[in-house]
Amino acid sequence: MNQTETEVKEAQVDAATGTSAQPNVKLTPKENRVINFFQDATPLDWEDWRWQMRNRIRTKEVLSKIVNLTPEEEQGVDSCKDKLTMSIPPYWASLMDPEDPACPIRLQTIPQVHEFQTAPEELADPCGEDKNMPVHGLVHRYPDRVLFLVNEMCAMYCRYCTRSRMVGDGNRTLRPSTYEAAYDYIRSNKKIRDVLISGGDPLTLGDNMLESIIKNIRSIPHVEFVRIGSRVPVTLPQRVTTDLVNILKRYGPIWMSLHFNHPKEVTKRVKFACDLLADNGIVMGSQTVLLKGVNDKPATMKKLFHELLKIRVRPYYIYQCDPILGSKHFRTSVATGINIIEKLRGHTTGYAVPTYVIDGPGGGGKIPVTPDYIQSYEDGVMTLRNYAGQTYKYIDPV
Repeated sequence: MNQTETEVKEAQVDAATGTSAQPNVKLTPKENRVINFFQDATPLDWEDWRWQMRNRIRTKEVLSKIVNLTPEEEQGVDSCKDKLTMSIPPYWASLMDPEDPACPIRLQTIPQVHEFQTAPEELADPCGEDKNMPVHGLVHRYPDRVLFLVNEMCAMYCRYCTRSRMVGDGNRTLRPSTYEAAYDYIRSNKKIRDVLISGGDPLTLGDNMLESIIKNIRSIPHVEFVRIGSRVPVTLPQRVTTDLVNILKRYGPIWMSLHFNHPKEVTKRVKFACDLLADNGIVMGSQTVLLKGVNDKPATMKKLFHELLKIRVRPYYIYQCDPILGSKHFRTSVATGINIIEKLRGHTTGYAVPTYVIDGPGGGGKIPVTPDYIQSYEDGVMTLRNYAGQTYKYIDPV
């Protein structure tokens, strides 16, 4: 590690621990370009996740100073509050290519006019969460696990968001007093052994509130497994502080479901955040959404999954993009996803091959979709095709 990289890492440690030291923080050229738009901001401000949240980019006026907007983007930004608001942390904005509208970070982040063109098959609630909500904020679809939606805020609003119907507008925030109904429901149902804390994004909550939620869930004897679903370590890695990690350790084991879509998202700053989590016993997996023009090429997905393994994040799922309202420009064919799995299985380590799933529209849950490796089955003899296209006979003992 060279001297500059050492200074950066030391600065990030100091910022994460909240010490009063004033290290000479070295930002990347891209980060410097963005921070210069914020008057009197310092590199230490950049490392403060609360500063990043306060200074999220929400208007066309500010965004146009950072990227050269296309007419489609301008129209999208002008109208997005009617669908899903725009909110971009300065850190995340520094990853966008200011000149290339096909930049995979831009495509996920900046609203486009296409969002307001709906197809007949699209739904406001494609996963049927609202109808599987026995109490406000708690989705109970599978027998032994529940999804606990603890807030409606994210650091950055992904333009393909499954929950775009409910996040970002401030109208469906779950207040602490309403959490009790969710805790009571979990306590009353002893079949529930797994609780996924999600939102919105739970890591946009302060440490005290997040700890209270985890503590209450952990106090329920039959809950064996606690997960946190978050994109914040990707879009705002400064949020992963030693204070946060100490809370997670206190109530461990905690698993984290992260959300990476493109190799450009795996930065040195993200690696530092994931190292902090992994070094303290937090197990991480990634759920990737298949998006047209972002990651619909096998080589892009393979690169992403290799980068994730290097930072100790296990590729877990590839999701077919849910048919939310205005998502047609993001959705690929199912054959595209199957082809990606074909190009991964056998061609790279198994740890880098996630499960490709479609979330059954209307509340069917995750349905695995795989290439067909069984060529025929006759009289107890199965003909199988391997990753290289060669066939093999297998005698079924049944």
